[in-house]
Amino acid sequence: MAERIVRRRGYRQGLGGEMAAEFLGTFVLILLGVGSVAVAVAGLPGSGRQTGDFGPANWLIISWGWGLAVVFGVYVAGGISGAHINPAVTLGFAARRDFPWRKVLPYWLAQVVGAFVAAALVYASYRWAIDAANTKAGVPRDKSLPTYSIFATFPAEYFGDSWWGPLLDQIVGTGILLLLICALIDKRNTAPMSNLHPFLIGLVVVAIGLTFGTNAGYAINPARDFGPRLFTYFEGWGSIAFPGTFEWFSGYWWIPIVGPLIGGLAGVAVYDLIISPLIKARGVEPEEGPATEEP
Repeated sequence: MAERIVRRRGYRQGLGGEMAAEFLGTFVLILLGVGSVAVAVAGLPGSGRQTGDFGPANWLIISWGWGLAVVFGVYVAGGISGAHINPAVTLGFAARRDFPWRKVLPYWLAQVVGAFVAAALVYASYRWAIDAANTKAGVPRDKSLPTYSIFATFPAEYFGDSWWGPLLDQIVGTGILLLLICALIDKRNTAPMSNLHPFLIGLVVVAIGLTFGTNAGYAINPARDFGPRLFTYFEGWGSIAFPGTFEWFSGYWWIPIVGPLIGGLAGVAVYDLIISPLIKARGVEPEEGPATEEP
């Protein structure tokens, strides 16, 4: 009788592989998203391809850049980890029992590290444009909000030093994101087929950028803000990054973390409390979640 060979499960088949996918998916997200902001803020003006001030066309570059970044980040990691690439998505899925709680912190770690590394690569590519923009403006790096904004977010001046307005903005924006993600992946509803949901989730991000983006930069993703913010702190932007202080805001760093986490929970709660019971009442069989752990 042939002996049965028991193969040891490698990291690629377990949580380690999922973390690697989350790292790379988030890396792609931030590389393309932050890269689009670098083009709009420093690349176009510095290269002579734009002679006017930052305007609506630049905002369209940023909004579509982030939307496409989400699309390709999801395609990179989707088949391995579910492509959360956002701690708010991970928390929301865990709260609705689509994802094991024991994996939440490892996923968060992979997402933040991926965001940090991607920010570093964008900086390496645009360092000359960033330095030229600061020199032209006549401000040192630690006083340059425009070049800092390439990497992380800040609240609009009309909020003043209020923390509630930007926090509400992040809750609402991320709530919309998670509500629509739940709809787009729910096969009991009208979820898209043929692996089209990454495109539609990307369009959700475009829509959020075009409708809520100017309030506080629509982080809607704690890793998207915290990873690059941490990088800018080490690279010389100082107190603008941590504790997040400038002329009209102070101690802002926690808002793009806490707001999206609250908003993510709110978004899945709205979908599960309103839409899911209606689907169940109509006799549609429940679908297994996108990242439910196998027994």
